[in-house]
Amino acid sequence: MRVYLDNCCYNRPYDDQSYLRISLESQAKLLVQRLIREGVLDLVTSYILDYENSKNPHASRRERIADFFNNAVDYVGAEYNDTILSIAKKIHATGVKAVDSCHVACAEFANCDYFLTTDDRVLKYKSDKVKILNPIQFIQMLSEEGL
Repeated sequence: MRVYLDNCCYNRPYDDQSYLRISLESQAKLLVQRLIREGVLDLVTSYILDYENSKNPHASRRERIADFFNNAVDYVGAEYNDTILSIAKKIHATGVKAVDSCHVACAEFANCDYFLTTDDRVLKYKSDKVKILNPIQFIQMLSEEGL
């Protein structure tokens, strides 16, 4: 099962955990991360994630997230920029922000099964190529499937 996590997922454990939703999403994301490390899930990353992560003002967070990218089984590189931007343009036209459109485009291009995000606006977008879920929804789905 191929998964792509957007930048907000990677940063969720660093958000204010006093809010129940944020805490639950963080725990779900950390479980997804564990399943990736164990080889249960296949991680896909991209040059868009690299770029967005490079803008993180917190060096230790930026480095930990970048280190986790080493678990990826597939990488959508900048050599596919024209194709990614073409796909992203169509997604962006539906109201999804530009950078988020690029993330979804990378997941679609890489034939991911799931795109995980904590961004409510992205969660409203419906793709016929990748299922877009919040980490909590994803863990619930895995649980129902017996994983």
